[in-house]
Amino acid sequence: MSTPTLRTDEPASALLGTLAAQGATGALSTQTGIVYLAAGHVVHVESAVTPDLGDLLTHSGALAPDGWWEAIDQAGRRCSVGRQLVDSGHLAAGALELCHLGALFDAAYFVLAHDGPALRFRPGAAHWLGAVRSVPVDTVLRESRRRRELLHRIWPESAVDRAPLARVPGPDATDLPARRGRTLAQVDGVRTAAQIATALACRTFHTLVELRRLAAAGLVAPVAPLIPGPSSAPAPAPASAPATVSAEPGPAPRPLASDEPETALLRRLLHALEAL
Repeated sequence: MSTPTLRTDEPASALLGTLAAQGATGALSTQTGIVYLAAGHVVHVESAVTPDLGDLLTHSGALAPDGWWEAIDQAGRRCSVGRQLVDSGHLAAGALELCHLGALFDAAYFVLAHDGPALRFRPGAAHWLGAVRSVPVDTVLRESRRRRELLHRIWPESAVDRAPLARVPGPDATDLPARRGRTLAQVDGVRTAAQIATALACRTFHTLVELRRLAAAGLVAPVAPLIPGPSSAPAPAPASAPATVSAEPGPAPRPLASDEPETALLRRLLHALEAL
């Protein structure tokens, strides 16, 4: 007999606190993603509006795409893809942990930023990545609040986080810092912040910081949706839609081709790990 599904209308943060106190294991679904728990700790978070771990690893050059998909083929059903990557020599344990934590906190921001209602909790459900590093629920909630407050101080309009973004004609865009200039170059009227982060092989939060700074400077703005009228054509579909997340073990969607990989940050972190 399958494990019954628990449905709830509680805010996700409140239910996570309850599950942590109970030492629960399973998957908590919300409208924007899934939080995976093991013994009351967060072990993975995924959201359809952030690049997944495979995107970060392969687009940054830390891992060849073939190595990623080989690990999924061999260990996905056993929910031990992370361990397979390390044991096969494709990736150092420290590099996997750093990228995993980055992806976890990025996705948690979108899952918890607006603290919408939890949809359901599936006891015993596990993610196909397997255990890499567990994080206390309080830490995840606190970091999500910190990120929300920081982004609000930079620019208070949260539509920048999700909507397709376009450049605003007129303001001078010269003499921008290098990362901000690369971010602006990816703004094309179609891509969202998550798609820009994927193209840059950069964590979503870092990209959001730069995009909100660009919005505050009047250089980018969310694209207003087209409201159909008697003589208007339907709005064109975005170039690529975010992938749907699932609580079932299985491979993530294959990543898009990277436009401009950014590896400097990952390399610095790897060098720091080697030094330690």
